[in-house]
Amino acid sequence: MTLYPVPESVARARRWFRKFTAPYNLACPIDDCVLMLSELVTNAILYGEAEEPWRVRVEWSRLGESLRVDVHNPGFPADVRLRSPSANDAHGRGLCLVNALADSWAAGPSRFGGTVVWFQIDDAWKP
Repeated sequence: MTLYPVPESVARARRWFRKFTAPYNLACPIDDCVLMLSELVTNAILYGEAEEPWRVRVEWSRLGESLRVDVHNPGFPADVRLRSPSANDAHGRGLCLVNALADSWAAGPSRFGGTVVWFQIDDAWKP
């Protein structure tokens, strides 16, 4: 899915994910996946800056029994980091949520240029 870097794209990504994963009867908590997707798309929109017009790209795939969700943006990989926000901080909790809910996650260079941040849920498809 390709999204414009606008706040409305977060809700669109959530709807898309629910719609296209529904037929697969995933064994993992869909609400947790949607929350993590929302956080990563929000971060991509807020921090994925580029000099030219750009897009946020979202992909999901099956890796064996695992679900992987990738969110691509044109920002620099060095800008992605897990923060330790204080109770009064308005921002900085997105990756903390991903870190708590996902079995694994990482950030690095995207094949589209810029950055990809992904999370994985193990045993999303149980035999």
